[in-house]
Amino acid sequence: MKFSISREALLRPLTLVAGVVERRQTLPVLSNVLIEVQDGGLSLTGTDLEVELIGRATTDLVDEPGSVTVPARKLMDICKSLPDQSEISFTLEDGRVVLRAGRSRFTLSTLPVAEFPNIEDGHNDTTLSLPRGTLKYLIDATSFAMAQQDVRYYLNGMLLELANHVVRTVATDGHRLAVCERSAEIELAEARKLIIPRKGVLELSRLLDGSEEPVELALGANHIRANTGEFTFTSKLVDGKFPDYDRVIPKGGDKTFIAERGELRQILARTAILSNEKYRGVRLQLEENNLKVMANNPEQEEAEENVGIEYTGDALEIGFNVGYLIDVLNVLDADRMQMTLSDANSSALMEEPGGGDARYVVMPMRL
Repeated sequence: MKFSISREALLRPLTLVAGVVERRQTLPVLSNVLIEVQDGGLSLTGTDLEVELIGRATTDLVDEPGSVTVPARKLMDICKSLPDQSEISFTLEDGRVVLRAGRSRFTLSTLPVAEFPNIEDGHNDTTLSLPRGTLKYLIDATSFAMAQQDVRYYLNGMLLELANHVVRTVATDGHRLAVCERSAEIELAEARKLIIPRKGVLELSRLLDGSEEPVELALGANHIRANTGEFTFTSKLVDGKFPDYDRVIPKGGDKTFIAERGELRQILARTAILSNEKYRGVRLQLEENNLKVMANNPEQEEAEENVGIEYTGDALEIGFNVGYLIDVLNVLDADRMQMTLSDANSSALMEEPGGGDARYVVMPMRL
């Protein structure tokens, strides 16, 4: 194998592919990236057996096609540290890869290509196309609410629902819930519900941009594949039943107020400084045209802020984990936000005034 490529052409696909590769691996070959070179160009593959990413780049010159696996992190660190516009030549010599760029020379170990696993091609029973921006928006609006390491393994991921003319994403960790939907030009014989694992969701979001360019999705019984042309992303699906999220969305709350999103976010962030570090609780006191935000901690320190809001109705005091409220305010797309409450023990519904694409439910906490 022998070819040369510019640093910039190699770096973007390599950075994204190396993101899939875990630092600590059970199989040594999983910390490597698979490089395959043909006359048409170069492909880089990284996998952790759950998620696989193939990135493509055009090469400047291919003297000898071939394939090899090399340590992903080391290759990426070398490429990052080389000067801009460097021309890198790769040669396979005696079972090792030699990189040359200008006066620099690096020799990397390799592992047999035959040992490199690929996620098996299951049967794709549905293929469809979505604008990249739509899918990215849906992921970014909900992924923060995914659980991290919950024993209910199906919560450590995101539900992707596809039906005629609508795409919906849902995530919850049991304390909060995020639901977002957008209309899309898709036709399906029957609606599909897939749970994409947490790592797959985060990697897929990194691949997508806000453009109207299409991303092709292929759905199988136990995997999803997304193709943008430059990248092919494959993730196994979580085998489980996602909770009925519609039951969790509160209905019939009689106390609705509207506040400036940025101002409320700053006030919550300031108040949080003096909240209990472990539980991060703040108290919201709802009054006519005013919201009082209070926090205290075991050191007897206190914070109190007032913010003007649009509200007429009964007074109410309710406690929340301040981090959950700030997370929602960070992803809401509008300048103002609407919050609907019923009583101190019921969940709150947060959304754009008048409702929008996204709805967020946050459970209260006792303070």
